[in-house]
Amino acid sequence: MLSPLEQSSRDAALETPEDVQAILGLTAAGWGRRRIARELGCSPETVRKYRRQGGWEAYGKPRRIGVLDGQYDWLKERFLAHNGNADVVRQELASEKGIAVSLRTVERAVEPWRQELRAAALATVRFETPPGKQLQADFGETYARIAGERAKVHLCVLTLGYSRRLVVRAYRHERQVNWLLAMEEAFRHWRGVPAEVLFDNARALVKEHDPARQVLVFNERLDAFARYWGFLPKACRPYRARTKGKDERGVGYVKTNAVAGREFASWEALEAHLERWSREVADVRIHGTTGEQPLLRFQREEAAALQPLPHKPSFLAE
Repeated sequence: MLSPLEQSSRDAALETPEDVQAILGLTAAGWGRRRIARELGCSPETVRKYRRQGGWEAYGKPRRIGVLDGQYDWLKERFLAHNGNADVVRQELASEKGIAVSLRTVERAVEPWRQELRAAALATVRFETPPGKQLQADFGETYARIAGERAKVHLCVLTLGYSRRLVVRAYRHERQVNWLLAMEEAFRHWRGVPAEVLFDNARALVKEHDPARQVLVFNERLDAFARYWGFLPKACRPYRARTKGKDERGVGYVKTNAVAGREFASWEALEAHLERWSREVADVRIHGTTGEQPLLRFQREEAAALQPLPHKPSFLAE
């Protein structure tokens, strides 16, 4: 039994957009509040909160600061127009509205939109990788009911940067061999190899990464794998996964859309489901950023931009 403080800390760690989507998805699937809480490792009150709320509110409503009551629409419009310059907003607040407040007061009021600007800027950095340029490789954990038991599933999600086409594989552990196996299967699925693959700093792949000293040392086997298939390995900055740029939370999408709320008769059934889901859902959805189906975008522009797949055996067969 967790203490109230421990439960509160666990709830805070779990309250991400993906977790809230999972709560709502499991609710729609007919799960009870306590069952969802056990599945996600949070309290029943957290489940109740987001059921009532009906969705994720990333930053909530701006904190009401007496003198600024009723000014939030105006503040947001001016803050975004001035690209996040709170001091200019403060000056215009005084000259146009006759409201004199400190810079800190304005900064507190506009903080939700500052984070919105940051997110938009970070997204723009990576959203326009050219066709065939980059593959983003991610691993993440989730739980699923398999053969009647709750099992940990390690998901490897491989996303082409231009088309956003996915390959998803499920494993019982996150080990180097599974990173490499998933990439080979993705190359074969797409019949081509991207120019570079962007990883996080998983210990199975990266021996040392110190941006301050401009040191990046990949595991020798990953280096050999990259040379074998002809791509450049890259890594995001340590502890800053968003430096991948297009951090669209691919693992979270797979967790909540493909896995949450479902039960599988066997591990093989889970794998078959992910194959079918990738083909029938992920490939043909209208992507929120590109406004196109990943499959069509891939077929039209990215397939031909990938490096031709060499006719040689698996690296893992060596």
